[in-house]
Amino acid sequence: MAQSESTSLPVSLFRNFTEITKMRLSVSVVFSSVAGYLLGAFQIDFYILLLLCIGGYCMVGASNVFNQIIERDLDAKMERTKNRPIPAGRMGVTAAFILGSILTLVGVFVLYIINPQTAMFGAISIFLYVAVYTPLKTRTPLSVFVGAFPGAIPFMLGWVAATDNFGIEPGTLFMIQFFWQFPHFWAIGWFLFQDYKKGGFFMLPNGKRDKGTAIQVILYSIWTVLASLIPAVGVTGRLYLSFVSAVLVGGIGVWLIYYAVRLYKKQTDKSARQLMLVSVSYITLLQIIYVADKYILEAIQG
Repeated sequence: MAQSESTSLPVSLFRNFTEITKMRLSVSVVFSSVAGYLLGAFQIDFYILLLLCIGGYCMVGASNVFNQIIERDLDAKMERTKNRPIPAGRMGVTAAFILGSILTLVGVFVLYIINPQTAMFGAISIFLYVAVYTPLKTRTPLSVFVGAFPGAIPFMLGWVAATDNFGIEPGTLFMIQFFWQFPHFWAIGWFLFQDYKKGGFFMLPNGKRDKGTAIQVILYSIWTVLASLIPAVGVTGRLYLSFVSAVLVGGIGVWLIYYAVRLYKKQTDKSARQLMLVSVSYITLLQIIYVADKYILEAIQG
């Protein structure tokens, strides 16, 4: 019995850690940062890449921890969040705050080792997410607009980590992921509308699931795709996209817009959930195409 309890404690702690830091979300954010790094790097430094992964995870994890501390009473009211560590009683607020603080300090320190700019942008993302976006979620639909800023930082953060420079290239990466946030989170806000309502969250631009919201989803999907194609024009410095890759990006863009239009036509939770899944696939495939394009072109030219 004692052996069973001793082995279950680490498992329980690990489970609480992965849940309160939202491991799957945090890993996907780190993936964006890695893609940005690979795009910006003249030569891959695996030590810097490791620091970026560790620091990036700590920063995203800290944001999620502080978010769940602030929203613990609201999380208890919603089906999808009531079993999180704090509302479920598996972790106390003090322990969560200590964890969030440690993750913040470690994250900023590790990113600072890479370069000060990377640490600065990481710290800004935590501040905006915790101190601005989180309180606004129960007050105004504009919270999604505010939340899009910290949400768009990871892609460009990788470039800054690789170059210690913020210019047109990381600015473009930021813009792509900034516009992408809207169809993605509005799709989530649509199919989780009733659950969000229990917590008092305002996530849809019109406050309701209607054609007005769906039209905005379409518009922001179009802007996302157009922003994603800008590097193909050759005006974004070292961030360049070949014709073949531009066609591929355009193709997945049509896929994204198709499901946005489908939401407009059907206005169902199912179509919103499908759009959310497509949006995740879109940004992942886009980053893979961008990175593959760079290294294939370098291999051909080298």
